[in-house]
Amino acid sequence: MNKTGVRIAPSLLSADFGRLAEEVRAVEAAGADLLHLDVMDGHFVPNLTFGPPVIASLRKYTRLTFDVHLMIEAPDRYLEDFARAGADWISVHAEACPHLQRTLSRIRDLGCKAGVALNPATPLSMVEWVLPDLDYILIMSVNPGFGGQKYLPQSTEKIRRLSALLAERGYAIPIEVDGGIAPDTAAEVVAAGASILVAGSAVFGKEDYPSAVEALRRAAAKAKP
Repeated sequence: MNKTGVRIAPSLLSADFGRLAEEVRAVEAAGADLLHLDVMDGHFVPNLTFGPPVIASLRKYTRLTFDVHLMIEAPDRYLEDFARAGADWISVHAEACPHLQRTLSRIRDLGCKAGVALNPATPLSMVEWVLPDLDYILIMSVNPGFGGQKYLPQSTEKIRRLSALLAERGYAIPIEVDGGIAPDTAAEVVAAGASILVAGSAVFGKEDYPSAVEALRRAAAKAKP
């Protein structure tokens, strides 16, 4: 983490799945703060990725915080499995949880930090009444399911409004942003209030991971309030 307080979370979705252990060690050595793990079930989003066994197999290769993003239906069924596999943070989609407060409490009971993810069209009101139960909020700045998408510009105002809401209510909850994050968008989202940047192809899509992580940090440092 640099002086701006911004954390960089490379997304494993963009890594080489044929050499995941090497990829994880490489981004840790490059200075990443977290490892973002996108879990997709082919139902909540139109793609499949991996589950607890893959996460458990990677846990022994790194000390990075595992930021597990559950893009799945009925996430309550699997919370214990992901916690046991080595998740440190678990975020669920508000759209997938009919009893969101109960889900967040369960995540915390399992010893993990609890987060809520919001799709681009999901209103901020979905988290308004669970703020006391949150350790972070994940704003999706693309429609989830695939890597390499372009940042949706309307996300900036959403981040700004969320930041204002948190300040008004007196909560210092970090805002994480996922989707189209690169050096040309990092300053914009940080200026709006984000402090955790999920980056897939902007890190794993480059040959030099340390330079890619540093490029994101330099861009974030240029953020203007």
